[in-house]
Amino acid sequence: MAHIIFFEKAGCSGNARQKQLLLDSGHLVLARDLRNKDWTNFALLEFFTGLPVAQWFNRSAPAVKSGEIVPEQLDEPTALALLRDDPLLIRRPLLQVGDERRVGFDARAIHAWIGLASLPAEKLDACVHAAPSRVVYAHSSGGAIACRFGDDDHDAGHCRSR
Repeated sequence: MAHIIFFEKAGCSGNARQKQLLLDSGHLVLARDLRNKDWTNFALLEFFTGLPVAQWFNRSAPAVKSGEIVPEQLDEPTALALLRDDPLLIRRPLLQVGDERRVGFDARAIHAWIGLASLPAEKLDACVHAAPSRVVYAHSSGGAIACRFGDDDHDAGHCRSR
C-alpha cells in the first residue's frame, strides 16, 4: 500500500475515477486541490523531471484548447510562469509517493510504479464531459413525458424519450 499525495482539480470527474482506482487498489490517497497551493518553479519541476515542456500542460484547459497557449512553443521559464499563475493549466493529477513525484495518469506506468488491482480498459488520463442535451416535456394522456434532445434536434415534435 502506497501513501499518495494526489493533486487534483476538486470536482473533476476524471480525477475522481483515478482516485477510486487507487483506493480500490488498496492505496491511501490524500487529495489536495492544486489550485490551493502556492507553486514554485522548484516544486513544479520535481513533478516534471525528464518530460518535455509540452507534457506539463493540461490539454483540456480552455487557453490550450483555444490555441491561446501552445505548449510546444514555450520555453521552460515561460511555461513555469504560466503554470504558477494559472494552476488549471497544470496537467493532472500530480502524484507524490515518498520522494518520488509524477504527473498525469498513465495506468500502466502507475501499475509498474506502485501497483494497481486492475488495469482499466479505458484511458483515465482525460476529463470526461457528458454530451450536452436539452430536456423538454411533451404532454400525453398519461401526463408529461421528459424527453431529451441532442444539439441537432430543433422540433419538439421529434421528441425521443430515453
